[in-house]
Amino acid sequence: MLIKGIVDEDFVNYKKPSMLLLMPHCNWKCGGHLCHNSPLATAPEIEVDPDKIVERYINNPISEALVFSGLEPFMDLSDVKTMMRSFRKVSDNVIVIYTGYNKEEVAKQVEDLKNEFSNLIIKFGRYQPGQMSHIDPILGIALASDNQYAEKVS
Repeated sequence: MLIKGIVDEDFVNYKKPSMLLLMPHCNWKCGGHLCHNSPLATAPEIEVDPDKIVERYINNPISEALVFSGLEPFMDLSDVKTMMRSFRKVSDNVIVIYTGYNKEEVAKQVEDLKNEFSNLIIKFGRYQPGQMSHIDPILGIALASDNQYAEKVS
């Protein structure tokens, strides 16, 4: 699978320490100039074996969740699902997917994920300038716009 990077111990994107996978593609639906992740677009893509990522996760005593973020995980949903399947073979820890899509825009994909994977949280919503940040009760962290929210989908 292709990614832009891995952070073994991330303390920013979920209330528990997490392994963060930075996904490589986006259609810039939010407006590329607004995206705080836009520098990732020029970062090199890395080919990784999902089973090696899982091994790395299992051998790290700190991380307690797996987070997909970066550019747009729903643009690489096949790779995300492959990674999630490998992860679920060894762990039922929380999986979080960050998306800039609104729930309605990815409803079918969310339904498919919900039917296949347990213990899944999805953060929905585009960044919108000028809005207040807020603490999301599910993620336990601050989100940049008040239209963004997380939902435990399974």
